[in-house]
Amino acid sequence: MQRKAYVTGIAALLAALLAGCTSGSSGGDDISDKNADTGTSTVAAQPGKYRSLPEPCGAVGQNTLDSLLPGIAQITDEEQRDKAYAGEATLTYDTDRKVGCRWKVESTDATDRLSVDFERVVSYDNAVSDDDEAQTIYTQRESAAGIPESAPPSPTESQSPSGAASGTPSPSASASTTSPSDSTSPTASASTSASASTPPADLQPRTLADLGDEAYLDDQLSGSGSTAEQRTVTVVFRTSNVVVTIEYEEQPMATGTVPDSEELQDRAQNLAAQLAEALNS
Repeated sequence: MQRKAYVTGIAALLAALLAGCTSGSSGGDDISDKNADTGTSTVAAQPGKYRSLPEPCGAVGQNTLDSLLPGIAQITDEEQRDKAYAGEATLTYDTDRKVGCRWKVESTDATDRLSVDFERVVSYDNAVSDDDEAQTIYTQRESAAGIPESAPPSPTESQSPSGAASGTPSPSASASTTSPSDSTSPTASASTSASASTPPADLQPRTLADLGDEAYLDDQLSGSGSTAEQRTVTVVFRTSNVVVTIEYEEQPMATGTVPDSEELQDRAQNLAAQLAEALNS
């Protein structure tokens, strides 16, 4: 009888413990439900539009290369000409993230170089989208290049209804007019050289409209004296999470010759427009 009472007591104790555990579990579920109702879960930022990149050396067509690299037409050896068209791929360790291609062609007048780089940006922060991360990278490059903010035309550049510029010529404009004899002076020659080296206001480094989501153009001249001056036109644009960089350089063979800024800029912008269209197709 004593043993039976002992067993009955143990059974009662186990039943009480189980009841307590069940009650505690129910309380835990209530706390969990309360935490779920706070809405603290974070929604991951959207991925970028692009998951891959184009083959860079095939991204520029032969007709475009003929325009950018005039020396190709002067290559008589077919094998060498094909090699010039093919370009040289940039060394990269992840073709899904960054690719590029380089071309260099010499002609009787100048040496032309072209490089095209594609970078696909991926954000590793769940709170930052790929597009936002690409925009940050683009903005950093634009700032590093010192691209000025776009400004409206000055009042002196406005036109009258007849089409003529409003206002009378400024004293500085009148003073800049020289007689034929003055143009042969050392000062006048230096002024002419400086004018040829400096692009007009509308060709200065600037942001570009209607190219990707955002874009800018830079134009720099280097070299002087005993070496020919080399002009480098850079166009950078972003479309979604891809940043494209184009560098187009020309160095004349003849000392004292300055590459034409407008011509080089037009060629580089035409290429940029083609690449942007291809990315969006």
